[in-house]
Amino acid sequence: MSDLARWRERADAALQRALPDPHSPPQRLHAAMRHAVLLGGKRMRPLLVYAAGSAFGASVDTLDAPAVAVELIHAYSLVHDDLPAMDDDALRRGQPTVHVAFDEATAVLAGDALQSLAFEVLADADVDATTRVDLLRTLARASGAAGMCGGQALDLAATGNGSSLSVHALEELHSLKTGALIRAAVRMGALCGGASAEELAALDRYAAALGLAFQVRDDILDIEGDSATLGKTAGKDVAQDKATFPALIGLDASRARLDELRRAMDDALSPLGDRANALAALGRMAIERDR
Repeated sequence: MSDLARWRERADAALQRALPDPHSPPQRLHAAMRHAVLLGGKRMRPLLVYAAGSAFGASVDTLDAPAVAVELIHAYSLVHDDLPAMDDDALRRGQPTVHVAFDEATAVLAGDALQSLAFEVLADADVDATTRVDLLRTLARASGAAGMCGGQALDLAATGNGSSLSVHALEELHSLKTGALIRAAVRMGALCGGASAEELAALDRYAAALGLAFQVRDDILDIEGDSATLGKTAGKDVAQDKATFPALIGLDASRARLDELRRAMDDALSPLGDRANALAALGRMAIERDR
């Protein structure tokens, strides 16, 4: 079994342990939280934590907490993003979204509870106090107005008028909405391994390119993919006139941008040599995936 496969199994098991017992009250809330987290997903962000931390010698036991925390934040963001007031989607990971499977109020509470649980898990991370504060700060900043939430706000503002955005503005939007949490995952893993400031800077460059590549590929798949393969509703970006790379620069230029981002990731990782093999594999996975 490959490192990536082992880490994915480990992340799934750690998430199972972190989530509340579905049989304890309030059962409906607990069931909704588990629905949001445990019904599949690529686990890209936990894998990035394990890959970055392992590159610097951190133990997998140490990496479990940040891996779980970043995936809980990601799951909460998807629950809220799918709500009628946001992206209004009924399908996620091939299953009914939380507000469809339960109800809107429960979905809001489930997202809130997953966010709180993420920081509870991270506060108990098996690292020294200084590193623990660095981890908490990294995830909090990536999740809030300076990161994911800020990017979501920009995305909502552009919806229905996507063609008016410049490519630069679109890249800035996605560096927050998608990229911030990906950068946090890589950085938290590296912090657990004691990476130097120079190494953290190189990893930030890799993660910035990866986050943008992930979104460019998402935009392409929304056009070329189908709902059964994607596990979510295909074609919604065009229907909602959202700002996307194919809409602004076309499919061919979007694929060329992916090639540029692939090279940027490789360049950023080159000083790490073989230690970065897992990170490089995750970069290829983001670019070549079909869902």
